[in-house]
Amino acid sequence: MRVSEDQLRAWMTGGLDGDAVAHAALLKALVPILRAFYRRRLSDSGEIEDLVQETLIAVHTRRASYDRDRPFTAWLFSVARYKMIDSFRRERRHCNIEGLDEIFGTEGFEEASNARVDVDRLLDGLPAKQAGAIRKTRLDGLSTAEAADAAGISESDVKISVHRGLKALAARIRGEGR
Repeated sequence: MRVSEDQLRAWMTGGLDGDAVAHAALLKALVPILRAFYRRRLSDSGEIEDLVQETLIAVHTRRASYDRDRPFTAWLFSVARYKMIDSFRRERRHCNIEGLDEIFGTEGFEEASNARVDVDRLLDGLPAKQAGAIRKTRLDGLSTAEAADAAGISESDVKISVHRGLKALAARIRGEGR
């Protein structure tokens, strides 16, 4: 299940206002988001899990630094990016300074986060099966077979759902839908 920016923000602000249930729901929802973030950048599954845990701790301990007027995911991914940089420093990994923007996505990061929110809103307007197939194959990078296994449907069903969903999105963007 994919969680929207609005829901994440609501849980974060609820947690800031003292709602322990909202805060717990936020931390639980962040696990798959952070895994996907680190998986796109790293290959060592142990390192990924360590960074997910470190980031969850940082979200908890630094939650007061969140600006309620800004997108939550932009703040979250900034925390995650800094945790990854700290990990590289601890391990004394060397990287080409000129390539850091590419590795960490610092340039245009907020715009990319806002674009992700826009994509999520578009996908939320589709039937769940189509939106899920598009998210898994086009955004999360799963193969058709992996997406089919995750959803418990056939590969051809995934392909059809992606095709129909993208067709509906294109029509909506052109102003032909809703």
